[in-house]
Amino acid sequence: MKDTYKTIDKDYLGEFRDRGSKFLAYAYPATNEAEWQAQLEVVKKMHVKARHFCYAFRLGLDQNNFRANDDGEPSGTAGRPILGQIDSFGLTNVIVIVVRYFGGTKLGTSGLINAYKESTHEALKDAVIIDKIVADIFQLTFDYALMSDVMNAVKKLDLEITEQDFGTIGKLSIAIRKTEIETTMLQLKALIAKVHLEEVPEMEKIEGLTVEYLYTR
Repeated sequence: MKDTYKTIDKDYLGEFRDRGSKFLAYAYPATNEAEWQAQLEVVKKMHVKARHFCYAFRLGLDQNNFRANDDGEPSGTAGRPILGQIDSFGLTNVIVIVVRYFGGTKLGTSGLINAYKESTHEALKDAVIIDKIVADIFQLTFDYALMSDVMNAVKKLDLEITEQDFGTIGKLSIAIRKTEIETTMLQLKALIAKVHLEEVPEMEKIEGLTVEYLYTR
């Protein structure tokens, strides 16, 4: 199972000008549709006088979640060139929004395609491209009697803690690499319950502990 992908490490900006028109390309890392929609709203508020907000994104490990939007430009002249640049860099979990300020001269189909392509390229060419690991996030909910056992197990397995809440009951969210979930979960439960690995599958549950899958990142 593939559990790594290439994306950008942070936000980037690229600019391209042609015959008075200005194209500003904003590239953002994003893992879900809510994130890219939020970024689109941010960009629109930044450029209230702009003519077009064209964008493309590709999300997910299988890269099947994508969209290319021309936002009023002639069909195929904006969103597709933006998406093409995302793909040429081999990226996923990325959205690029290109803001156009019209300069008074029509660029024609080829001019628009080139402008949206080049502005996106400018945003991505200097971006730091990183390999990210796909991980599932689990929440451990436990009685405080188990707290030291839970914390010691998490520390021994060197698991990333993404969130913690020590209120009336202990809650700890941890990240586990997707290809290592079965093995890691066995080790975690064995350490918390203080039993051998081969005993874990026979256990119905660990008293005072619940494990819940939250999401994949």
